Amino acid sequence: MRLSSRVAPFIVSAVALVAVVGTAFGAAFFDDWGLDRQTQMENKSRTLFGFGQPLTTSSTTNLTQAEALADPAALITVAKGLKVDVVSAGNAPPNIDQMVLWPQTNPQFIIACNEQGAAQPALVKVSLGTGVSTTIASGISSCDGVRATPWGTVLFAEEAGSTGGAYEVIDPLSVVGASINRNTGVSTSANIRRVNALGFLSYEGFAVLPSGVTYYGDELGPSNGTPGGAYYKFVPDNPWPGSGTISSLDQSPYNAGNVFSLRVGEGSNSGQGDSYGIGTWSFLAHLTAASNQQLRLLATANNRTGYFRPEDISIDEEALAAGDVRFCGNNTGRDSARYWGETTCFTDGTLAQAVANSATPQVQLFVQGSAELNMPDNIAYQASRANWLVEEDGSTDDFIDGARNDDIWDCLPEGADIDTLSDGCVRVATLNDLDAESTGGFFDPTGKHYYVSIQHNSSGFGTILDITGWGS
Repeated sequence: MRLSSRVAPFIVSAVALVAVVGTAFGAAFFDDWGLDRQTQMENKSRTLFGFGQPLTTSSTTNLTQAEALADPAALITVAKGLKVDVVSAGNAPPNIDQMVLWPQTNPQFIIACNEQGAAQPALVKVSLGTGVSTTIASGISSCDGVRATPWGTVLFAEEAGSTGGAYEVIDPLSVVGASINRNTGVSTSANIRRVNALGFLSYEGFAVLPSGVTYYGDELGPSNGTPGGAYYKFVPDNPWPGSGTISSLDQSPYNAGNVFSLRVGEGSNSGQGDSYGIGTWSFLAHLTAASNQQLRLLATANNRTGYFRPEDISIDEEALAAGDVRFCGNNTGRDSARYWGETTCFTDGTLAQAVANSATPQVQLFVQGSAELNMPDNIAYQASRANWLVEEDGSTDDFIDGARNDDIWDCLPEGADIDTLSDGCVRVATLNDLDAESTGGFFDPTGKHYYVSIQHNSSGFGTILDITGWGS
């Protein structure tokens, strides 16, 4: 049928109008589905994250020293429904980093590393009741990583380049003012011993399994074409049976064992570009209390896989309860190069396979950094929700779009969709001090208390905060 000359132009115009409207509708509602999904997630944050509306932007506030001293809780702004309590302010050393509750049952203290030089307090205990900080030991450099072990000791270590050492202390509350000679490893307290069997490197986080199998990274960036820091695995000669506590450091699983470095790839098909996927634990050495081995030298010769400044790592406690090994950690990156860093997750079979070193390890990307979620550093698993909190350590006063503070992000676990990534992250907190960063954040076993240090803040003192209010 032929259209009349009067009808045809009308239909053509109508079709054109529909096309224009459809294009506009599509641009408004479909072209940025990711933003729409992010908005939906933020609006459902009470269900997904356990608190009200998250923060939409980073703070640009920069508290003065007087303001930080007068109201330490003002150093951070948190999402709606959360509350900030001050655990310690005005007493602790200024560079508090990673922390643990102590004792492990009915805790009365936080035991923390202070990331300063050998003349300053290194390991301190901070009373949960009074906030008073007491030095356990000094003499080491840049104390950073600290963990409570399943056998009742505290492991702590130096972020001090290739010569950083790890140390173990038994009955830490009975030790006050001990001194450690980091060159010899000798301490004035018999309760402290250097853990030579783990080797020497720039320590950050630890994932300690009930057996004493321990995973850790080397905080090292790539340079002049050489790889960045590797991930390592220690398998003790005498694995811990998983119950009770030791009465002497001679009984520690850390006295001797095999050390491996991670090589990602399939056999000879491994090398630069292999950051994710399956791999192998490449044997480096059998180390003992008498060893004095810098691991970087061995790992380079064994073609280890390098990452951009491995930082903190945390165990997936849901996987652990099921008898499986999974932990996640941050590679910080460098924002000046527009490499925003990332969070990666590692699996290593079952707990029994980890001891036997018989599983095929696998690495997968979990959170991709961005200009918003920038240079991830510390990480913490929230057992009550299976979420992960990620703390930034990015540029602040000279960031790409002007001054902005570092943030803390709350990230969902990966769901049943097609990727391995977190199902999304929201900004749960932002600092109000351009000189500071949040460090050492961790949850108590209930997942209701998130303890975090506001490191090198403008008050000049260590400030430990307790963020509460997460719903069930």
